[in-house]
Amino acid sequence: MRPAEFAPEAIIQAGQELQATGRNITGFALRQKVGGGNPTRLKQVWDEHINSQTTAKAEPVAELPVEVAEEVASVTKALTERLAALAVELNDKAVKAAERRVHEVVRAAGEQREQAERELADASQTVDDLENKLDEAASAAAALEKRLADTQASHQAQAVELAQVRERLALIEQTAKAATEQHAAELARLNASIESERQRHQQEAEQLRAELAKVQAKADAAEQSHQEQRKTAAQEAHRAAEHMTKAQAERDSARKEASAAREEAAKLRGQVEALQTQAADQLRALAMRQAPEAEGEAKPPKTTKAKKPE
Repeated sequence: MRPAEFAPEAIIQAGQELQATGRNITGFALRQKVGGGNPTRLKQVWDEHINSQTTAKAEPVAELPVEVAEEVASVTKALTERLAALAVELNDKAVKAAERRVHEVVRAAGEQREQAERELADASQTVDDLENKLDEAASAAAALEKRLADTQASHQAQAVELAQVRERLALIEQTAKAATEQHAAELARLNASIESERQRHQQEAEQLRAELAKVQAKADAAEQSHQEQRKTAAQEAHRAAEHMTKAQAERDSARKEASAAREEAAKLRGQVEALQTQAADQLRALAMRQAPEAEGEAKPPKTTKAKKPE
């Protein structure tokens, strides 16, 4: 049999402290005072302590002396005659004693009922406390679910923004490729005298493609990083009931990283636009340099007329 969790001395001391403060001594009150235990057993230990304090100790009865015993024997016969008269008196006393017993039983029942009501009041208070704690836990769970939904919505918006960045990068790459092809076609039609110029522009086009490849790699790395962050946020949300502070820190970190990713995307867009502008300027400069040279080669040389003699 499993031993009791709390000693009777601790239960009695808790009851005495409750009695000193003027509180009703119930099983639930004793349980709250000692910090646990079965309310029924706690109340039983306290009741036994009270009964032991009020129970009178039985004293030993001395035996009758011989003279008194003989006198009692002599008057036994006389007493027998009085039994009939005493019967009525005894019956009356028995009835009155029964009435007193009934009254005591009714009073005890009333006290037990009041004790049960106090026990019920304490139990109701305990139930109310548990219901309040349950409501608080439900509210905390709802708040965590809302935070998880907000985090998922933020990650979804970041994924859409990354997809748009990738589309823009693909369009920029196509534009750069078309510009490179056009530039190569124009270089193919140039004279051998500008071969070195064509090679220089071809190298610049290769550098532009390398820059675009770096931009694409950064965008892919950013997207992979955000996917890992979404997985991490989902795992942290399942443990949010026990680690609320850690989940909030992760959310703040995700926001900072998302902000950094947006800034990085803005920087990448600025770099791509600068590269496009630089490529367009180089193409226009090349076209402007080649136009006078082509015009000079196509124009025939001037001939001077001989002066007539006078």
